[in-house]
Amino acid sequence: MLFVASDRHVDHRMLEVHNGEVIDSFDGPERAAIIETALRARGDHDIIDPDELDTDLLGRVHDADYLELLATAWDRWVADGHEAPAAMSFAWPARSAVARRPADLVGQLGWHSFGSDCSLVAGTWRAVRASAACAHTAADRLVAADERAVNALSRTPGPHATAGQFGGYCFVNNAVVAAQRLLDRGHQRVGIVDVDYHHGNGTQSITEHRSDIVFASIHATPAEEFPWFSGYADETGTGDGVGCNLNVPLLRGADVGQWFSALADVLLFLSDAVLDALVVSLGVDTYDDDPLGTFGLTTLDFTKVANELSLLDLPTVIVQEGGYADAARGDNVAAFLAGCPRPNALS
Repeated sequence: MLFVASDRHVDHRMLEVHNGEVIDSFDGPERAAIIETALRARGDHDIIDPDELDTDLLGRVHDADYLELLATAWDRWVADGHEAPAAMSFAWPARSAVARRPADLVGQLGWHSFGSDCSLVAGTWRAVRASAACAHTAADRLVAADERAVNALSRTPGPHATAGQFGGYCFVNNAVVAAQRLLDRGHQRVGIVDVDYHHGNGTQSITEHRSDIVFASIHATPAEEFPWFSGYADETGTGDGVGCNLNVPLLRGADVGQWFSALADVLLFLSDAVLDALVVSLGVDTYDDDPLGTFGLTTLDFTKVANELSLLDLPTVIVQEGGYADAARGDNVAAFLAGCPRPNALS
């Protein structure tokens, strides 16, 4: 399989507030390195660098003032005299009719984020750009080459990034970037399926009003788990996107049988949507030993997940998302890719 990877994320080392403590982020550079090492060890993958980022594409997915903040925040942080090694806010306003975007950097960091699990450092913008470039390059190669599936080893991840806010380790929504690129390259209707443990609140927020992108997510119920405020089953889309959004929330500790039952519902929904391409937000934090998840999937189950998604018979971009079990992370991603179709396998 072809996969797109970049090392431009190595200086993106965040701090986060987790359970009341400031810690090194669970999303460190080693996370992507472990996955890449596992894929290289298989010897049956072609690895390429991403093309230069299409900034116009990025601007069609995210707000201009938000992207400007991401690009300039670290330099502003240093210029303002802050000595902390990571830039973050301490206030997150309720968005109301009277709420206004402030001029101050700390206020803007609060305006453009929704939690304390994300911070910006000197290498953040470089990592964010490379991550998005991996996604759109994978979409380009899927269209241009004789491929049924292309993998974007993106870091930073993306499903929690909205059009104008970061959180959940996510700054740019790589899955939507890939979907938009596929539409720009001639596809008519693209599905995004999110199998990460946590709801893809950012993906839903960006796409829920659209009918050309269909979104489905299996995740821990927001009544119990991050990101808490969206992901319920009655959220089915708005405006032109009514009926184009499916959430299948599961209770904390759901077993493998319950998870695959949810996948069956998702497959039926996507089959009925009449798609001509698919983007998979591949989170492997559904693994039974993941420190940030409570589901029970095994490494072999990830191959089965890919096999089931392959039944949709769609050209597919796979975008790397969550997964924090160090010892098994690379094996879990490799197991998923082993179940994906090879060139012409479904032709």
